[in-house]
Amino acid sequence: MTPPTSAQRAAHLRRARSVGVGRAHAKAILLGEHAVVYGAPALALPVPQLPVTASAGWFERAPGDTGDVSLTMTGSPSRPVGTQASDWLRRLTAEFRATTGIADDVHLDVILDCAVPPGRGLGSSAACAQAVVLALADLFGREVSAQEAFELVQTAENVTHGRASGVDARAVGAGGPLLFQAGHAQELPIGCDGLFIIADSGEVGRTKDAVALLREGFQRHAGAQEHFVRRATELTHEARLALAEGKPQELGSRLTEYHELLRAASLSTPLIDTLVKTALAAGSLGAKITGGGMGGCMIALSESEQAGAVTRQLHEAGAVQTWVLPLKARAGQAR
Repeated sequence: MTPPTSAQRAAHLRRARSVGVGRAHAKAILLGEHAVVYGAPALALPVPQLPVTASAGWFERAPGDTGDVSLTMTGSPSRPVGTQASDWLRRLTAEFRATTGIADDVHLDVILDCAVPPGRGLGSSAACAQAVVLALADLFGREVSAQEAFELVQTAENVTHGRASGVDARAVGAGGPLLFQAGHAQELPIGCDGLFIIADSGEVGRTKDAVALLREGFQRHAGAQEHFVRRATELTHEARLALAEGKPQELGSRLTEYHELLRAASLSTPLIDTLVKTALAAGSLGAKITGGGMGGCMIALSESEQAGAVTRQLHEAGAVQTWVLPLKARAGQAR
């Protein structure tokens, strides 16, 4: 990137606000974990109950100063307060500067208030990156399209996770359930009412380990990858139709079947399995692990009448916290 001239730089800074603010939220994967990396579809839900707010400011760096961005993190009780910029933030801000022409000698100061517990498969890193992108755009008065924001978030996600599918980067800014495949997302029609209950096992998920474990299994067993992706695609497609056509029992069944697919690949844990069984025994229509696996969260679909009992029994079975997401049929769609 060619740095702006002094006149251009002065104009950039005059247009900048003293503080920029950006917001995003958590997400949960209904179906499609892991298979989505291989081109299969995935269904994702926004979780607005777990918000992220980023505040960004700037100041001119004095000669000899080192560092171009600083970070302070607050929010989730399970997230220690951090004061050092991470690799993903450095890469993200570098890409933002290159895309928008912000001068290199402007130091960026970012504060993240993140309610999304890390390592739970809820999109914590993508939500933080999305909020930062929007905060920087607000700070410097720049228009950033949804596609540009997605690409910038993906830059950060690839630093954090390696090869990121992109589903998190789309879902953390979405206003409703999404169908995601091969980088593209579209809003899902909803034809039924109900409640999704997310239960946090308290176990930190290990996405990179889960991805490596699955890949090793594919390499050891001929045809394993094709079987996994084919079955995941079938279940996700059937769940999408059930959601649109107002068939919650069928949707729940596909959730549970997808959990068995992930469990067979050793991506679940004994506690997650216990939470799944508990949710089903308490009256849920279906339940599964959500996210990268080997820890993290479980998601269950319940009718309103059973939600209280399901939530209570999940806590008794070891869930450290739960969140309830309403599922509402949209006007003009079958119920």
